[in-house]
Amino acid sequence: MRFPFPFAGMICLSATTSIAQEFDPPIPQAQSATAEFWFALGSVALIAALALVHWLVARS
Repeated sequence: MRFPFPFAGMICLSATTSIAQEFDPPIPQAQSATAEFWFALGSVALIAALALVHWLVARS
């Protein structure tokens, strides 16, 4: 009863390493002008929201 467990583990390890492929990381693409526009708009909106919260908290 002690023999099948190490044998099954050895089979699983040898099968996964022999079938596994090498990992090719994805190549990042350049940002489009539309994406840069929306990022800039979101950044300005975030700064405006932070300024508004600062003004509201400082008032009281």
